[in-house]
Amino acid sequence: MQRVLVCLAAVTVLGGCSTLPADGPSARAVKSDAAINYAMVDLNYQITEQVKAAAPRFSGSLATAGGVAPIDLIGVGDTLAVSIFDPGGALFGAPGLGATPAGGAQALPPLIVDRSGRISIPYAGSIAVQGLTPSEAADAVRRGLRGKVAQPQVVVTVAGNAANTVTVLGDVRTPGRAPLAANSDRILDVIAAAGGTARPVEDIVVNIRRNGQAYSAPLSLVTTGFDENVRLQPGDQVNLTYKPRRFTVFGAVTAVSQQDMGTGPLSLAGALGRANGLNTQAANAREVLVFRFERPEVAQALGLTQAAAPKGVPVIYRLNLAEGQGFFIANSFMIEPDDVVYAPRSNSAELRKFFEFVQSITRVIYDVSVTSAINVN
Repeated sequence: MQRVLVCLAAVTVLGGCSTLPADGPSARAVKSDAAINYAMVDLNYQITEQVKAAAPRFSGSLATAGGVAPIDLIGVGDTLAVSIFDPGGALFGAPGLGATPAGGAQALPPLIVDRSGRISIPYAGSIAVQGLTPSEAADAVRRGLRGKVAQPQVVVTVAGNAANTVTVLGDVRTPGRAPLAANSDRILDVIAAAGGTARPVEDIVVNIRRNGQAYSAPLSLVTTGFDENVRLQPGDQVNLTYKPRRFTVFGAVTAVSQQDMGTGPLSLAGALGRANGLNTQAANAREVLVFRFERPEVAQALGLTQAAAPKGVPVIYRLNLAEGQGFFIANSFMIEPDDVVYAPRSNSAELRKFFEFVQSITRVIYDVSVTSAINVN
């Protein structure tokens, strides 16, 4: 019985040599596949500067979404304040209206533009004001009073703006309708009026829908590019979408995790710091790897000939942190969204792991042998 157990254990140990979990590929396995599946690039100062020199990776633009429609026209649902001054006092100078001998003035109750685009003015009747500016609406009311008032003076202002508004939705503090004005008709004005967003601007995508068309761009691009801070027009729908940028760290590190990148740029040193650094008992500090689908223009600048995949050119950046300059390079190399930072185990760690496995099997054999001997006796 003991001989059978020993044979089974030996087979198990030999099989375990190729099946033991390694927490990911070894550095040797990564290098052996590089010639076929991806490009391997050793990081140095020159490489990091070339990568940083490339334009930021942005998706979309609002530059062509600039509104051209006027924002000072009266529309259905607007509330108008109308004041009429009668120099002769013939219309509003009657007793009880508080008129002076020199004439009378009357501020009408707030008037809402009805669905037909008209308002009702005493003695003038129904006046069409939709599509007019406030000064043009005042002229229309003045024409309606001809023959009833000698040289009336009319002032029309928009007291409640319902037509010249946009709708702000998504990741803002106070979503809802936002009025457009001559001095606050750009996308950043509207976002600020809605309270802004509590998320990092790099993780927010601004979407504009207008007349069946859609435009989108990262908020970080809108805040830094003048051409992206476009004018809006009435009826636009603005939606701020939260799309967090994330990276993953795994392998021989203290804390394997997927994390949000947060505000601003993040270096490789910062990414490793968030994972509480390398596991000093297991990591191969000479082979810290960053897996990335690189932009074709960056791959071309680096002289890579690897074929591009749909997401980009598959590249593995390799850094030696066993040398002092490696930490300076790690602080200069910037992490991008969806990067995978991987620290393979050292050969000595894998060997130690194997012997621990063998020791566990040996212990099982010993326990079974003792139990067998007790049962026989």
